Amino acid sequence: MATKTQISGFIGQIAPILQREAKTREYKVVSPAIAQALQESLSGKSASGISQLAEKYHNYHGMKCGQYWLSQGRPSISLKTGEEYKVGVITQITDYFRVFPDLESGLKGYYDFLSMSRYASVKNAATPEAYMQAIKSAGYCTSSTYVQNCLSKINQYNLTQYDTIVTGSRPTLRMGSRGADVTYLQQNLTAKGYGLGTIDGIFGIKTLEAVRAFQADNGLAVDGIVGAKTWKALQ
Repeated sequence: MATKTQISGFIGQIAPILQREAKTREYKVVSPAIAQALQESLSGKSASGISQLAEKYHNYHGMKCGQYWLSQGRPSISLKTGEEYKVGVITQITDYFRVFPDLESGLKGYYDFLSMSRYASVKNAATPEAYMQAIKSAGYCTSSTYVQNCLSKINQYNLTQYDTIVTGSRPTLRMGSRGADVTYLQQNLTAKGYGLGTIDGIFGIKTLEAVRAFQADNGLAVDGIVGAKTWKALQ
């Protein structure tokens, strides 16, 4: 299992490349792509904590070959893997996976993989939840817990912080605001020690109090409104 230091280092390596590719290709969020790489790659038993497929073959998202890849004579490797064709039952199979020459090619390869028509809805997903549901519906994986596992990693490692590079500046938030941006705000406040109790995407009284406390501690106007200056201090 990878250590916290190894996980942090891995995120630091892959996030900038995935951010750049997501923005260039006009995806709305990148945090799910980072979470998928964590889910697929951090299962190795080596000293690095990285899987063989990721460490040796630079396939960080568990992408299988498919007939097109094989017909083109492109590099591949045959490996054992577990598939959950029936909920709760893991079937061990051997399949062919894509092979890439280096880190950057492997991460670009993820977005090349998503360029297939069946993944068109993923590009339009505006939230991590919608992105992961679209991935699952398009048949990316067979695991019945894949979506939840990836979303848990987004929360655990505060991966939505990387979405700002893709989506641009955050909107102004205030009492009564709701949605993914409020969730991101709450995650950031919690990570910095301003506990809210529940992260629910609703800008209520506890979120207001946490925002005011953060503003006071950071020399900002204590108005409870999360504008450009408060966002900058948080990030």
